[in-house]
Amino acid sequence: MISYEYDEACIEAFLEQQLKLFPEEVAQGYEEAEAFLEDCMAVVCDNQKEVIEYLEEEMDIAGMSQEEILEAEEVFPIGDGRYLIVEG
Repeated sequence: MISYEYDEACIEAFLEQQLKLFPEEVAQGYEEAEAFLEDCMAVVCDNQKEVIEYLEEEMDIAGMSQEEILEAEEVFPIGDGRYLIVEG
């Protein structure tokens, strides 16, 4: 189920991977990261299928493989099977 709730794992994944999407850090600590994710309405998806379904609605991903979609700069693997989608 898609969510807009950010637990510790989500925030840590964003802090570790934010340079994948942004040229410089946009958050340096837990509170900054949580505020940033809330401001940009980042989405937490429970699995790969939800990532693909969400991005099909929000972006033009026609012709992209599942691997390309999951490796997109907006998609952050959390490490527990979930994914964070941050639109910069």
